[in-house]
Amino acid sequence: MTSTGRFTLPSEENFAEKTKELAELWGADAIRNSDGTHLDESVLALGKKIYSAYFPTRAHNEWITLHMDETPQVYLLTGRVLAEADIVDVPLMDGFFEEQLKPNRDADPHKYWEVVDRTTNEVVDASLWTLDEDTDTVHVSGATPMHEYTVSFLAYIIWDPVEMYNHLTNGWGDKEHEIPFDIYHPATRKFVFDTFEQWLKDNPQVDVVRFTTFFYQFTLLFDQKQREKVVDWFGCACTVSPAALDDFEKEYGYRLRPEDFVDGGAYNSAWRVPRKAQRDWIDFLSGFVRTNVKKLADMSHAAGKEAMMFLGDQWIGTEPYKDGFEDLGLDAVVGSIGDGTTTRMIADIPGVKYTEGRFLPYFFPDTFYEGNDPSIEGLDNWRKARRAILRSPISRMGYGGYLSLAAKFPKFVDTVTHIADEFRDIHDRTGGVAAEGELNVAILNSWGKMRSWMAFTVAHALPNKQTYSYYGILESLSGMRVNVRFISFDDVLEHGVADDIDVIINGGPVDTAFTGGDVWKNPKLTETLRAWVRGGGAFVGVGEPSSLARFQAGRFFQLADVLGVDEERHQTLSVDKYFPAVTPEHFITADVHVDPAAREAWEKAGYRIPLSGCGGGQGIKPLGGIDFGEPIANTFPVNEDVTLLRADGGQVQLAVNEYGTGRGVYLSGLPYSAANARLLERILFWASHNEDKYTAYSSTNPECEVAVFPDAGQYCVINNTDRPQSTDVALPDGSIEHFDLDQSAIAWRNL
Repeated sequence: MTSTGRFTLPSEENFAEKTKELAELWGADAIRNSDGTHLDESVLALGKKIYSAYFPTRAHNEWITLHMDETPQVYLLTGRVLAEADIVDVPLMDGFFEEQLKPNRDADPHKYWEVVDRTTNEVVDASLWTLDEDTDTVHVSGATPMHEYTVSFLAYIIWDPVEMYNHLTNGWGDKEHEIPFDIYHPATRKFVFDTFEQWLKDNPQVDVVRFTTFFYQFTLLFDQKQREKVVDWFGCACTVSPAALDDFEKEYGYRLRPEDFVDGGAYNSAWRVPRKAQRDWIDFLSGFVRTNVKKLADMSHAAGKEAMMFLGDQWIGTEPYKDGFEDLGLDAVVGSIGDGTTTRMIADIPGVKYTEGRFLPYFFPDTFYEGNDPSIEGLDNWRKARRAILRSPISRMGYGGYLSLAAKFPKFVDTVTHIADEFRDIHDRTGGVAAEGELNVAILNSWGKMRSWMAFTVAHALPNKQTYSYYGILESLSGMRVNVRFISFDDVLEHGVADDIDVIINGGPVDTAFTGGDVWKNPKLTETLRAWVRGGGAFVGVGEPSSLARFQAGRFFQLADVLGVDEERHQTLSVDKYFPAVTPEHFITADVHVDPAAREAWEKAGYRIPLSGCGGGQGIKPLGGIDFGEPIANTFPVNEDVTLLRADGGQVQLAVNEYGTGRGVYLSGLPYSAANARLLERILFWASHNEDKYTAYSSTNPECEVAVFPDAGQYCVINNTDRPQSTDVALPDGSIEHFDLDQSAIAWRNL
């Protein structure tokens, strides 16, 4: 086993001896600085590859304080104010953090701002409102009493959001706030490139320029209590300026409204069905960003250095899965490893020489404090990432933060030693080649390939109550023995379904980018997908798949006939729905553990008597055994030929449907767990008529997974828990191999 390499170690000032010791222990071949730290000469002299974090658009207050009209800007939406007379005052900064944001009073507010009557959604004529600059209040006249009013206004971002987060998290006290700047302005753009050119000359010891990141921060706005107010890891809100808006109008032939950015308060969340204005702005912004990223990469190469992009912070506009990313000339992408999904988000990026994962925990005092055991998070993070790495290997790993903090925790130091050795061993055994996938699975949504592994996310690796039942789809797939791609509705409409796709998954809540919204009004979409399934394809719907907010042609799910399930939207309550009896044993549910007492109670209770407007047939007692997450109410079978596998509580949670020579599966939700990953895996094999392929190299214990590497002549079994596990693995010749695995263990065998 290789004992060194593929590992990037963070270091800091006055920590050279310990850095050398940990570099040897962890097998580091590269050393980096983190935000707020610098490397000593003695560390530079260790003979390791040197990464240097470089911030193109911050950390130069000497420039930007003289050009405060060239900081990045954002459209902000005020709170709604109720008019009680024909005059109403709307305060601009109520609810925003004044140390981060400042209204732009330099550009003509009446040209770039907007007052909206939110009761009618009409724009208030500019002649009817004025700005009081002394109080940052907009006075609106001619208001309609009992209507609500808002102002959408441009604001300067005067404290870099990530540096601010680090500042507040680490208690940097009176350290000067770093002010960001916007290269859309020619003078600042020249300053950025001139400064970088000089930096390259002044730092000959640096081997890799780790751009953290480039020019525009994802949407990260704070309130007056220093809490996150708006956070969208994909948000383009913090990218505007009057100059850019004017140039967009010249190039695209129409003018963007402030509403195209604030979006009624949604700020163009990636969950929103993307509109033309939003897509056009992404294209416009990406063109500008990528042109200038390529210049930085070319300058790095000319100086004999590699150019590495951090997929985070100011990554907006780079769009690593958008066509043309490979033309930027970047050598590598590094990103934060939060789970399997974010691991795949980094590992699958095309067009770079290598990818690197920054593992958690970050060496910050919010984790490394007396009485805490950071090794617990470290191993949990590794287990989540490892199952994805086996399916799509990242080339390198590392950590970030203050090494001096981590060094105080010997158990954590030993844990990282183990993780680093295991990471290298995986590469040694497999040659960095992904494990074999047995099915081709496509995720269908509005974004498609451009946002691969980015679906169902609000903040980086942080799903919430409304999203976790869908995010679990990606987390399950990230380490599953299938090949995953992302396709858009436009792809299907323009090109149909590719011949090599075995299963399509469409899932999410109604009227979101992930279910499609009004795209289902186009009959060509349903025609294409129905024909594909009837011809032998497999369609899996989760939550409210193929749904239209407006009741259309008697259906809410436009592919209800494929799925065998629809949702009652209180339009057809007078039409009876009859449920066939639940089928408790099926290929899909073969690994589901049902409490024997619950099963007995379910069998004894019998079935409900059919009632008008709802169903009979589902058990009076729940059968249970599966976590479907947040419930989808009022789902029902569209006929009695559907096979119900779960219908607890008066609605369908899991059903399968034969459709021509193909199959449809409905699933109400899928939070991530080992059991649910196993459930989805069985769904995919059953739906695609590949049940006969399932047994070989499957594990009898869902907490353990198997990855096969034909070219390397090996397979491995991993324990994804912090407890010992046992499992049997079925081999292709029908024999069984037993494994007893320690916590977090991995075991290798020859094929």
